[in-house]
Amino acid sequence: MSNRTGDEIQRLIDMLAKLPGLGPRSGRRVALYLIKKRDMLLVPLARALTEVAEKVTECSVCGAIDTRDPCSICCDPERDATVLCVVEEAGDLWALERTSAFKGRYHVLGGVLSALDGVGPEDLRIPELAERARDPAVTEVVLALNATVDGQTTAYYIADALEGCGVEISGLAQGVPIGGELDYLDDGTISAAFRQRKRL
Repeated sequence: MSNRTGDEIQRLIDMLAKLPGLGPRSGRRVALYLIKKRDMLLVPLARALTEVAEKVTECSVCGAIDTRDPCSICCDPERDATVLCVVEEAGDLWALERTSAFKGRYHVLGGVLSALDGVGPEDLRIPELAERARDPAVTEVVLALNATVDGQTTAYYIADALEGCGVEISGLAQGVPIGGELDYLDDGTISAAFRQRKRL
């Protein structure tokens, strides 16, 4: 296809097309909208992206993403340090925080076990989780992983790995559908699942 836009605009379209849920056609629509709203959207968005690129970091304690290390949640003295909630990615942490259902600390694995994708235990933050679970202050680990085959496989692997750590291991209960992902669930469903978590 011949390029009918300037190189800079085409580069913007190409980058937008790589975002989840967007393709080349959607990328063109979004790019055109941003350009039309240059002062209101494009310039502030460019500034925000630059700031995030410069300041975002991974928390050395829990693996969440923030602009500080340790992250805001790990530094919050109001959080319950006795309970760790294990999630797959930062997006799942954000979904749980939206509900205000959990007041403890988090641990972000950075993915789930997947033989198909070649992701093994060594590729995830499982050793760091085991180390945190051995802390005498920690009494419970909540496995809030997606209700997919890979998510449940990972949950059972972690439950085995933490068996000798002396902590109670629980998982989210009803409300989370099989095959469902936390980031797409409504706040009420997540809250109910947390309240009714069960021991594994």
